[in-house]
Amino acid sequence: MLQLSALDLQQEIQSTLEENPMLEMAEEEPFGDHSDDESASEISASSDRLAEHEASQAERESSDMEDPHVPDVNDELSEPVGEELPVDSNWDDIYPTASSLPASDGDYDPLANRGSEETLSDHLLWQLNLTHLAESDRNIALSIIDAIDANGMLTLSTEDIWQSLQDPHLAEADQITHEDVCAVLARIQEFDPIGVAARDLRECLNLQLRQLDPETPWLPEANLLINEYMDLLGSKDFTTLKRKSKLSDDALAKAMSLIQTLNPRPGSAIADESSDYIVPDVVVRKSEGRWVVELNGEATPQIRINPLYEGFARSAKSGSDKAYMRDSLQEARWFLKSLQTRHDTLLRVASKIVEVQRGFLEYGAQAMKPLILADIAEAVDLHESTISRVTSRKYMATPRGVFELKYFFSSHVGTATGGEVSSTAIRALIQKLTAEEDPKKPLSDSKIAAILKDQNINVARRTVAKYRESLSIPPSNERKQLV
Repeated sequence: MLQLSALDLQQEIQSTLEENPMLEMAEEEPFGDHSDDESASEISASSDRLAEHEASQAERESSDMEDPHVPDVNDELSEPVGEELPVDSNWDDIYPTASSLPASDGDYDPLANRGSEETLSDHLLWQLNLTHLAESDRNIALSIIDAIDANGMLTLSTEDIWQSLQDPHLAEADQITHEDVCAVLARIQEFDPIGVAARDLRECLNLQLRQLDPETPWLPEANLLINEYMDLLGSKDFTTLKRKSKLSDDALAKAMSLIQTLNPRPGSAIADESSDYIVPDVVVRKSEGRWVVELNGEATPQIRINPLYEGFARSAKSGSDKAYMRDSLQEARWFLKSLQTRHDTLLRVASKIVEVQRGFLEYGAQAMKPLILADIAEAVDLHESTISRVTSRKYMATPRGVFELKYFFSSHVGTATGGEVSSTAIRALIQKLTAEEDPKKPLSDSKIAAILKDQNINVARRTVAKYRESLSIPPSNERKQLV
């Protein structure tokens, strides 16, 4: 069970509860008022009473089947609901519900129309079905939509789409023309999201600008930059851009602000991405100046062995029933023991991680210490493979956020004084330096390496570049801004 995440563990527990009658939720009251020291005779008496009730109920059902005056299901549904149900009966036993009635071929399935994530293609097809087009134009539209990627960009040229729609069995006069493809493309480019089906970035941005009010401030300047100086705009060569466009610093900055409101990937607004919900396995909090690690009780339902059924297992008379009950009891005990082992191991490992990375909890990622699996394995007397399973897909909730346990492990980099610093701490320093830099003069990788060296951290420029890229921080030329 060590490799299971919190969500997977919950599913495993639920499945086991459904399969094994010996297990029950701990918060639920046991059936009847039976203490652990209840005598076997009392349990046997309860079992006998239950058997007598079942026998009498079966006898009544048999007599009802022979009675021609027994009301059918529809008659039962028309009867008023009584105040009380007979003992040991379910609601469905007395008053049939829709789920308890025999299903017909024409029954409505509520699960068949459950909401699902909509893809960009689904969204475009929905709009296409609401658009009046000739059959030939509809075929063209389907081909175009099929060639649109998840970002909303057209991946094939209009010539390629036109060639794919040629039918050798049709006369030349009846063939689809390239102009037909371009006309349908222009129609699809009017679909939502704005900018979809563009052939390149320039066209994508232009489609979005066309939807703006003509009186939008700085719209002409934005059109000028996109249509005439797209390359300079991408490279952020502001000096050349100002000279060629003849725009002032203020006008250039305002036009670029307008351009930045556009979406270069319009399809991302309608993405088929399922949300990942993280349930922390352990929780860290500070109590009386000490960091305390606790298991998250909400992540793992509390279960136990049902004392009544455990008594049945001891007093069962039938050979087959006795074997089934005792096997179920043995499996339940094994499952609970496995759960306890998982909890103990997870708590030991998490507590040791917190002990080592106390600086992170106090001061942030810059105080992260180097840590490898072997260090924790030696401290808790477990194998490295076990530590790897324990830390995989397990999460820790801290005052600084929720982190996977693997986040606290990192390699080390030597310092000028002979010490060690965590690679995670170096990444945090790089992130801090780039966040505090002058946007007009962003720090290069070489400059960042020099600053780190001044702090006795020897990191090569290539290493800085690697760490920067892992943080999704663009290079200095792309971070440069006018203001």
